[in-house]
Amino acid sequence: MDNEDEFGSAVLKRKTKYQPRRSWRTWLIGRPLPTSDAPHQTIGKFLGLAVFSSDALSSVAYATQEMLVILAVLGAAAYQFVFPLSITIVLLLAIVTLSYEQTIHAYPNGGGSYIVSRDNLGEIPAQVAGAALLTDYLLTVAVSVSSGVAQVISAVPSLYPYRVWVSVGLVLFIMLVNLRGVKESGIFFAFPTYFFIITMFLTIGAGLVRSLTGYLGQVSAPPSLEVMNLGGNLSLFLLLRAFSSGTSALTGVEAISNGIPAFREPRTKNAGATLIIMACILGSMLLGISFLASSIHAVPSETETVISQIARTIFDGRGVFYWFTIVATTVILVMAANTSFADFPRLSAIMASDGFLPRQLTYRGSRLVYSRGIISLAILASVLIIVFQASVTRLIPLYAIGVFLSFTLSQLGMAHRWWKIGHLKPGEERKERGSVLFSQKNWKTKMAINGLGAICTAVVVVIFTATKFVDGAWLVVLIIPALVFLFSGIHRHYRGLARKLSLENFGSTPPIIRHRVIVPIGGVHRGTLLALRYAETLSDDITAVYVSLDPQEAEKIRQKWEIWGMGYRLVILDSPYRLFIEPLLEYIDEIDKRRQPNEIITVVVPEFVPRHFWNRLLHAQTASVLRRALLFHKDIVITSVPYQLD
Repeated sequence: MDNEDEFGSAVLKRKTKYQPRRSWRTWLIGRPLPTSDAPHQTIGKFLGLAVFSSDALSSVAYATQEMLVILAVLGAAAYQFVFPLSITIVLLLAIVTLSYEQTIHAYPNGGGSYIVSRDNLGEIPAQVAGAALLTDYLLTVAVSVSSGVAQVISAVPSLYPYRVWVSVGLVLFIMLVNLRGVKESGIFFAFPTYFFIITMFLTIGAGLVRSLTGYLGQVSAPPSLEVMNLGGNLSLFLLLRAFSSGTSALTGVEAISNGIPAFREPRTKNAGATLIIMACILGSMLLGISFLASSIHAVPSETETVISQIARTIFDGRGVFYWFTIVATTVILVMAANTSFADFPRLSAIMASDGFLPRQLTYRGSRLVYSRGIISLAILASVLIIVFQASVTRLIPLYAIGVFLSFTLSQLGMAHRWWKIGHLKPGEERKERGSVLFSQKNWKTKMAINGLGAICTAVVVVIFTATKFVDGAWLVVLIIPALVFLFSGIHRHYRGLARKLSLENFGSTPPIIRHRVIVPIGGVHRGTLLALRYAETLSDDITAVYVSLDPQEAEKIRQKWEIWGMGYRLVILDSPYRLFIEPLLEYIDEIDKRRQPNEIITVVVPEFVPRHFWNRLLHAQTASVLRRALLFHKDIVITSVPYQLD
């Protein structure tokens, strides 16, 4: 029994004792977790690096190669530009990292660019940032998995015809791991992440030693050179195009700022430290790979990656250490998709709670993760892989515009935030939706850092859009505004619905004076009588309706009704065209048109429920069809009376 509590006698609070039963989902994704277990599902820096850094770290596997794809038109002269361009990209990485480190401490509840833009720039910039990030996460899955499969094909060329379906299979596998929860996926991916880091540093270290001692040499039996038709002369446009391809190495840097709630306390300290560690590892790897690729004169190709050429040159063939490098690179590339599976659902949930995406995305699944967002990402990424045939070169032009656009909006928002802080009085605080503003002395320095970051990333957006537009970047330029339009439409729907459902100025509802009940029947049997008995509890004005397809059968129904109809009227609708739903809806519409003020119509639908689900195939499911059809009739109540037979 429930006792009265602090809410009073009208409101009682109790805790359910129901526990989910074991099912095939339990075997597949693990036992359901209670909400109280959420604090125990957070992660520290060690697992945080595995969960949120795989995207950024994996990009070193293709960033250098994509620069070489553009510079290949210069022939041997291309190799002198790869390393300087990489240094420029690392400097940009340092600026972006410092900017996002400030964002982490300013917005401890996560959300990254979307939250920063929403609180400081307005609704439309927030939607643009959200669209850019969601697009980037989707492309991250497609690019990273396709690149990982490309590594495998470099070692096993016979798998090339199956690359698309291998990629889709890997996406579904990562989806299942993430459905098991953040902590469990972090534990699962921790070993591969650190195996990649150690293996890659050993490979780079061995290569640098051989280069310094003069024993490195150039790649033997290189793959056929694939040169894009860009003209054969050095130009600023060519260098900018190569630079924009190389900036794909920065994708994933924002992931930690979006996933702060996944870290254990102190959340901001752990997230900030993880971001700095990730940036240092990423920058050193990019420089090392670019230097070695230039030294051995690696050739960009779809059939063998630059990493594969570096590894077999350093280790003199395809021996054990070569396979360690290939396996580690393949695994980290596939795992890079895990970052998107960690952040895409979180961002979707935040945007859904603000009314820009379907509300269903805010619901946590049985393992305390946003299951619907995870599954949606897997489906969309698989479609993208199939459409672009798992080609990294075809996907890359779509890749970095979204992430750098979100970088720019985030840094602009943070710069404006520091400007607002600078205009607060000493000791004054101002609470906003995503953070609390309070007076700080060093606000000008922080504003300068974020301002510089905004300028640099905005320049990259312009460069990337201009240099990659004809290669496919135009598609992203169209997709982001289309998504913003979609977000606005969803938001208008929710806002209009909330306005219509609001209780402000609602007043009292007029009482129901008359209640009319209509009971559609398909025969006179026990289910019909159960529906009639229920209808009696609602009103004395009950009308049963039978749609006649056969005059002889209708006569049998009339005779049985005289005996079992409990004295209520029966309307038989002749249907010369053997239709059932349409004549019934026409009759209900006629009754509805004659309805008096303060009168309500209830349609009571008898519904047979078979004992076994496969038995449903043996029945017409007329009740379900009728119920769905009546749902769109305004101010008509539909009640289903299910009946089961032993």
